[in-house]
Amino acid sequence: MAAEPENNQTLAGRKIVLGISGGIAAYKAAELARQLRKRGADLRVVMTRNAARFVSPLTFATLTQAPVCTSLWKPSDTWSIEHVSNARWGDLLLVAPATANLIARFAHGIADDALTTLYLAWRGPVVVAPAMNTAMFEHPAYRANEAALRQRGHAIVGPEPGELACGEEGPGRLASLEAILAAVESALSPARPLEGIRVLVTAGPTREFLDPIRFLSNPSSGKMGFALAEQAARMGAQVTLIAGPVALVAPPGVERVDVVSAQEMHDAVMERCGQADILVFAAAVADFAPERAAESKIRKREWARSLQLRRTPDIARAFGDIKRPDQVSVGFAADTENVIPSARMKLREKHFDFVLANPVRGEEQVFGSEHNRGWLVGPSGRPRPLDRMTKSEMARQILLHAVEVLRRKR
Repeated sequence: MAAEPENNQTLAGRKIVLGISGGIAAYKAAELARQLRKRGADLRVVMTRNAARFVSPLTFATLTQAPVCTSLWKPSDTWSIEHVSNARWGDLLLVAPATANLIARFAHGIADDALTTLYLAWRGPVVVAPAMNTAMFEHPAYRANEAALRQRGHAIVGPEPGELACGEEGPGRLASLEAILAAVESALSPARPLEGIRVLVTAGPTREFLDPIRFLSNPSSGKMGFALAEQAARMGAQVTLIAGPVALVAPPGVERVDVVSAQEMHDAVMERCGQADILVFAAAVADFAPERAAESKIRKREWARSLQLRRTPDIARAFGDIKRPDQVSVGFAADTENVIPSARMKLREKHFDFVLANPVRGEEQVFGSEHNRGWLVGPSGRPRPLDRMTKSEMARQILLHAVEVLRRKR
């Protein structure tokens, strides 16, 4: 890690509890502790029993010049209960590395050692830096547990792709120390660049019913739109989320409007767009609907007749036609080929201020994924690449760019 200037006291006076769980990346926590102290933080360390198998608690006691908590049963000369006193003492809980096992225990409220018990007693901001094997990271059980922590408002940093201790390649490495330190600084000094700004986000698919049990749709999960709504709320915005049928929980502090069809989404947007400063059209709206939906199930023998389709309302274009000069609109262009030219066409036709161009082919598939990548395409200049990152991180990048555009308009 690059040397830091001596006066870089960005965490001066801040009290941080560093939790360390039992993964091979635990050795990196020693340098992390040193960097936190170098930035002026007052540090206490809590280790799981397995973490102490990888790195000696004496290492952290020496670096922090404070006792290290490793057990609920440590004898004490005072009546202070260590996990409770640390929870009341600290400004921020940082867990690095966080194993899949520890994240599962956090998610389900299991308190069976010093670190998990501390977590249940904690009331401040939490930053979690996972590290594990790729297969574990991609397992649905882990993804659900991580999602539960995000839902509680915890910042999740990484993991990053690369070579793992087991010799395999893939996501699972502990995030860089620079990324972890940036997340800590952000959590302790949260920027609210969208304070006082009203944001409207569309998310998920729409469904166009052929009959009572069949419909036309697409594989959108809504994760990108929900990440945008969550990040906008964290950044201080007043957020309205217009969501198609998805299996996601609305982020805290967000007004959610549920719709099913493209027409319903169109009507909901048109009703509310006048009050919004920034509008992000992240929904994957069905382009076609049946000319007339059957009132009863269509039998197989009846499918031989042609299916008459009609175009659904173009929601983004409808807004673009009435858009005020002081409003910012953001679009998404998902395509299997000619991704950037397709984004430029949408930019012009729908009067977007910029578009996120998404490749959706092979390994670049983004529907249902926890990650995304693409390019920010504006009316001028070269597209700005956004390398593979979590949808939450991408949402923040999109919103920061949107607020820059809004400020220039004002």
